[in-house]
This record gives sequence, structure tokens and C-alpha cells, in this order.
Amino acid sequence: MSVADEIFIGMCRDILENGTSTEGEKVRPKWEDGTPAYTIKRFGVVNRYDLRKEFPILTIRKTALKSATDEMLWIWQKKSNNIHDLHSHIWDEWADEDGSIGKAYGYQMGIKHQYKEGMMDQVDRVIYDLKNNPFSRRIMTNIYVHQDLHEMNLYPCAYSMTFNVTQRKGEDKLTLNAILNQRSQDVLAANNWNVVQYAVLVHMLAQVCDMHVGEFIHVIADAHIYDRHIPIIKELISRPGYAAPTFWLNPDIKDFYKFTRNDVKVGNYVTGEQITGIPIAI
Repeated sequence: MSVADEIFIGMCRDILENGTSTEGEKVRPKWEDGTPAYTIKRFGVVNRYDLRKEFPILTIRKTALKSATDEMLWIWQKKSNNIHDLHSHIWDEWADEDGSIGKAYGYQMGIKHQYKEGMMDQVDRVIYDLKNNPFSRRIMTNIYVHQDLHEMNLYPCAYSMTFNVTQRKGEDKLTLNAILNQRSQDVLAANNWNVVQYAVLVHMLAQVCDMHVGEFIHVIADAHIYDRHIPIIKELISRPGYAAPTFWLNPDIKDFYKFTRNDVKVGNYVTGEQITGIPIAI
């Protein structure tokens, strides 16, 4: 069983055994039939992944690496807020008739800001600092912009990345570490999807900045399992796991804006049966 499987299973068991139910509360999410979507939740979940040792993709079920990467690049590289720039349909429920999700996610990444070094958006600022000022404690992004929340079709869930570079003894190359802050997460539908996305991002940024990958830390303020997901989660975490697959990132790409979803692969990826038809609360 992979470390990613162990972390996921431990988190789910903790939520089920020690979490708080929202049943009876006034909740925003609804199921398709209009029924309130209640959850069992844990506050302040922190999961740590050592990207040097393992690529953190689940084996107890399959995570679609290319699709997850595509959505991450949609936000971080294309800086888009239009679903027509995506190859998947995961954002369709939140898009308007033109395909826009409003001033959310990629829209915020694409806004240029004035810095002492000139005009840059948040992604370019991160890359600039990693290359020119790697030991800064100010290398971060934040897309939870209060003045624009009323024009977002969904408030950002994964809203902030903080990057931190270390120098390991005996190594010439620096090591890139990162923290993803998330205000809320549907554990069944999105947990490993987000972990995989941002693990790929760390690998990509490390490669283009000539660094090693280090730790990826995932902080979730409200980690929850929806009521209709509980039987699915219980079955999922009872499954046997497999060894972590190998991860491949196209070594020829040295410019972040040249990466595509086809520049990532996993080898020897053995998984349990895929789960289909997961109900999604809106």
C-alpha cells in the first residue's frame, strides 16, 4: 500500500469516527433532488507528502492524472475561467451560458500587479522569485479576493499556495517545498484529485527552476464526507492497496508555459476498481 493510500484511509477513518455531523444545520449545498447535503467533517486536517519518496496518487481507486493536470494548467498556465478551455466537464455546473465561472480561479491568476520589479501576475511572480530570490518567505499566491467574490460562480476552495525553498546538506540543487491551503473539501470527490494536481505543479515548478522536489503539505480547514458518500467511503477504505507508481515528467520542458497534460505519466499504476456515478452536491 502506498503512503498516499495510508494517509487517505487514516483521514477518512478519523472523519468518520471523530468528526462532527452538520445534520439539522442550515447548509448551502443541495443534492439534485433538492435535499440538503449534510456532512461529517473534521476541522484543520493537515496531510504531508514527501514528493522525493513517492508520487501521492491513490491506488485503492484510480485518479485520472491527465485530467487533474489539465485542470491545474487551466488555472495556473492558461489562467482561464472558461470551461471551453478545459478537456473535462467538472466545472460545467458552475458555468454560465458563455462558459465562464466568473472572476474565479484562473481569472485571478491572470491579473497583473505592480511590483518593484515590474508588472507581473501571481504565477509569473512565483517563478521570478524562485529563480531570483529563492529563500524569500514571501513566495505565495492567493485567489480568495473578497472584492470579487460576488462575481464568482463558486468561491475558491483551494485558494492559496505558499512555496518555501531549502538547501539540503551535501546537495548543490535547492529543494522546493509547498503548502496548499484549502477552505473546504469534498473528500471523496476531490481529495486525491487536488493532491495530485498540486504535486504535479510542484514537480513542474521545481524542474523549470532547476530544483529538487521536497515536501507537499495539504491543509484543509473543513474536510468533509457527504452523507450520501459515507457507504462509498467505507467500501473504498476497506480495499487493499498497491505499491505507489513511478512518476514521469517530460524532462525536456524547461518553460512552465510549455507543459501540457501529455507531459505527465505514471508507470506501473495498479489500482482498485474505479468508482463511477458519485453524486455531487451543488
